[in-house]
Amino acid sequence: VQLQASGGGLVQAGGSLTLSCAASGFTLDYNYIGWFRQAPGKEREGVSSISSHGGNTYYADSVKGRFTISRDNAKNTVYLQMNRLQPEDTAVYYCAADTVHGGGIPFPLESYEYDNWGQGTLVTVSS
Repeated sequence: VQLQASGGGLVQAGGSLTLSCAASGFTLDYNYIGWFRQAPGKEREGVSSISSHGGNTYYADSVKGRFTISRDNAKNTVYLQMNRLQPEDTAVYYCAADTVHGGGIPFPLESYEYDNWGQGTLVTVSS
């Protein structure tokens, strides 16, 4: 069971990136998937999450209107489209899956709701 996050890189402020979270060893169909980030010297924070069939999405206030989460269950992949990136978006981004609850989770942007984590992908936004 593995999650693989990819798509990070260096981008100028105002630019865009799309992160991908691909699963292997299990299907994402029935799992909430969350994106989290951790900037240097800061705690990990929830960025966005999506319910098992995409009907519900959640965003941190800091990214609302700029980031869009989506999923393609046929490709076993969840995406995070990030637009109008700002230097404060610089962080290591992680994706995580909830494989325990089997349905709705109380706090979709809280890291403790997720039990399966991928390695991070670094996003650097230059000013």
